[in-house]
Amino acid sequence: MFKSYELFGFMSPTLASEILAFAYESEKPTYRAVLQAVAEARRVRPVFLERRERHERHATMLSTLARPNLDVAAGTLLRTWLVKKYQSMLTDFLNALEIPNENGVVEDLPESMSDEKLKAAVEALLAKYPPEAVAVYLNAFNGMNEANWANLQQLLANDPRLQLGAG
Repeated sequence: MFKSYELFGFMSPTLASEILAFAYESEKPTYRAVLQAVAEARRVRPVFLERRERHERHATMLSTLARPNLDVAAGTLLRTWLVKKYQSMLTDFLNALEIPNENGVVEDLPESMSDEKLKAAVEALLAKYPPEAVAVYLNAFNGMNEANWANLQQLLANDPRLQLGAG
């Protein structure tokens, strides 16, 4: 099970850049919070990063987000991206599992899920969404929630379509 900072370390640079660009363009408060966290981790003022060319700044931010001490910032960035950009994916997954949710957000998860329901839900996501985005979501879902389903962990480890860094 990956932590948020590990997801940034294992996902493809293309997807990591897409996530950060999404925050830059659409979720300014999240972007600024992540920029602040990266600046603190690097022991520089945020303005130092802000003055750099965007591609250079984003490369610095992404390499820093893959560090353990940035797990909270990485998690915030991932959750924002998933909830704002891929809300339909979250909703589709939870609906396929018959888990009550509000726009992809759930209060209580069952302690376990049947293999049949889980496999069908994952197949539906893979048919509709980019595989690496699905892999990031499912890893984040399993890692950030208290449920931590063993059968989902096994799917993530064994299904080649759900391997990070393929994009």
